[in-house]
Amino acid sequence: MAVSVAVLVGTAQSWLPELVERASKLNVNGGFEKGADLGPLISPASKARVTDLISSCAEEGGRIHLDGRNVQVPGYPAGNFVGPTVLEGTVGMRCLPVRIWSLMRDPKFGPVLTVITSDTLDDALSIINENRYGNGAVATARKFESEVNVGQVGIKRPRFLSLCLCSRGSGNKGSVLGDIGFYGKSGINFYTQNKTTTSLWRRKMPIGNKASVDMPTHQ
Repeated sequence: MAVSVAVLVGTAQSWLPELVERASKLNVNGGFEKGADLGPLISPASKARVTDLISSCAEEGGRIHLDGRNVQVPGYPAGNFVGPTVLEGTVGMRCLPVRIWSLMRDPKFGPVLTVITSDTLDDALSIINENRYGNGAVATARKFESEVNVGQVGIKRPRFLSLCLCSRGSGNKGSVLGDIGFYGKSGINFYTQNKTTTSLWRRKMPIGNKASVDMPTHQ
């Protein structure tokens, strides 16, 4: 699954130029051609929403390191394309708590990566845990697993949506509706009617002349 916000902690902040370089080499086309990395968005409205969110970055004082709003794809002059985009924002921006900055707080569902920097892992955890959404997150630190408030966690590997029995397959906070997940055990239990059986097996059947009205015990 996609991760739309990257929090670069400490010395990892130097990774930003490489992220921009790699993103700029992604191949944008119709999606079915050989070597395709990115296809079009699902509708003109979706494209307009994503480009508006990109524009808000500069308006709110952020930086657009890689701008995919005007990407041209040969053979698709009217396609709903947005090229790979890398944005940079700061947690201390005035619009973050007031306007719920769309780039960080609202899902974009487009090829846009927003980069936030943090000096420590604790600060990075606060950024994630204070977000209204909590679908999933990925990190390289074991401490992250127990302290982050999201539904799906990846440690030293990409976060993926597993459909196996062990998968919860759902997010936390604003990234989930209802009280149970829809994959894994929760999904199976939703469609399962449980049955409880109480039985007693002994070598000899109990024989007595007095009725027993005591609570059964494990004897």
